[in-house]
Amino acid sequence: MSFDVPEDLRYLESHEWVRVDDGTARVGITDFAQDELGDVVFVELPDEGEELTAGDEFGVVESIKAVSDVYAPVSGTVTGVNEALFDDPELVNEDPFGEGWMVELELADEDELDALLSPDAYRDQIA
Repeated sequence: MSFDVPEDLRYLESHEWVRVDDGTARVGITDFAQDELGDVVFVELPDEGEELTAGDEFGVVESIKAVSDVYAPVSGTVTGVNEALFDDPELVNEDPFGEGWMVELELADEDELDALLSPDAYRDQIA
């Protein structure tokens, strides 16, 4: 099976992605991760204003098969939370790189992106 791995993102080995646009980092879990989890039934996310450090757990995704922690690929302040996921957690399954995003951060240090996996390196990991 082949999974969607958008070229404009960077990835964590734990299957989170980050897209940076003008200092704002949007974070979610990958197509591979949502497929492994199965049907997502609950998402727990941080509050706006919370400070996250790269590598820290910031939320939980619960599916019919498992409960998984979600980790911050980069450090920053939470400036947005996808509240649609509280009512429709299955958006994570349906559109993991779009409507299923989880949090937005004000990026603390853009250099942290260099430590993340490129799309090719992530593809190699999940192959």
